[in-house]
Amino acid sequence: MRYRKPPDFAILLVVLVLLCFGIVMVFSSSSVWAYYMHKDSLYFLKRQLVSALLGLIAMVYFMNYDYWKIKKYEKIILLVMYLLLILVLIPGIGMKINEARRWIGVGAFSVQPSEIAKLGMVVYLSCALERKQEDLKNFLKGLLPVLLVTGITCGLVLVEPHLSATVLIGMISMVMIFTAGANMSHLLLLGAIGIIGVVVLIIIEPYRMVRLLSFLNPWEDIRGKGYNIVQSLYALGAGGLIGVGLGQSRQKFFYLPEPQTDFIFAIIGEELGFLGSVFVILMFTIFIWRGYKTALHAPDLFGKFMATGITSLIAFQFLIHVAVVTASMPVTGMPLPFISYGGSSLTITLAEVGILLNITRYSEAK
Repeated sequence: MRYRKPPDFAILLVVLVLLCFGIVMVFSSSSVWAYYMHKDSLYFLKRQLVSALLGLIAMVYFMNYDYWKIKKYEKIILLVMYLLLILVLIPGIGMKINEARRWIGVGAFSVQPSEIAKLGMVVYLSCALERKQEDLKNFLKGLLPVLLVTGITCGLVLVEPHLSATVLIGMISMVMIFTAGANMSHLLLLGAIGIIGVVVLIIIEPYRMVRLLSFLNPWEDIRGKGYNIVQSLYALGAGGLIGVGLGQSRQKFFYLPEPQTDFIFAIIGEELGFLGSVFVILMFTIFIWRGYKTALHAPDLFGKFMATGITSLIAFQFLIHVAVVTASMPVTGMPLPFISYGGSSLTITLAEVGILLNITRYSEAK
């Protein structure tokens, strides 16, 4: 019988601190836009609180649900994941916003299947890589079946279209396959194919090429192609060392697009300055460190793969969000975990943390 310890206190504390911090920042960054659009400055805050409550319930549940039991539901999880990814593409079921079908729901209540797909792929890969440990060096017998499932998932997400989520799922898959001990030559080949694929997808879509070119020189067209990046840099620059003060952002007054989601780190930098930004980075650094330590000391392969996948998923989202806001990579829609506004994203991320915390309860770390 496995001995269950208390969950990792550092991970739990960091997540709760980031969640509370995020609720404050969602209200601060969204109040102006919420009042303009909905005549209610608390519009986004109230929905974020509901999502946070649901997420905390999910986190506590999975924190006490023995993680290895999830393996029994692998096929059901895959089936639900693919069903949702197909349904979201059907007109009348999938909600079309800004030429993309990424949500299923009615009115304010909606679910983003791509968020479910991220967790679903972590569960599937953890199960599959554990089963195929002895055959993983064999491309046809071990690696190809895993790649087919990954490819189908990425294809469905890409059709929405949602390139950032597609790339993220691909990156997580590569990390987990590498962790499982796949042949390095196979990984290098897959990496090269992935890079070529992303380049082709950028070239064939004019708006993606525009984003890439604007990233290389945003100041060339500050009112057009480079607008988002320039406004983000203005926000960060205005913050200085200690910021202009909580709630005092100027960029949220219709200058910075999506201040409560894709560019919330810029608002943090503006209102709380360099010190506030460093605080957020430090919190995520602690989470990533403890998450990978959990993977290292997990009692079985399934736990190791799950902890690696969940930690990498949250880590990559954090790194991409900060990179976009600081003009270190082209603009793409990526929420900041635990902090950005987003119902299904926040709820599912907290559920993932619950699974990670449950793995820490059986960790072999001293």
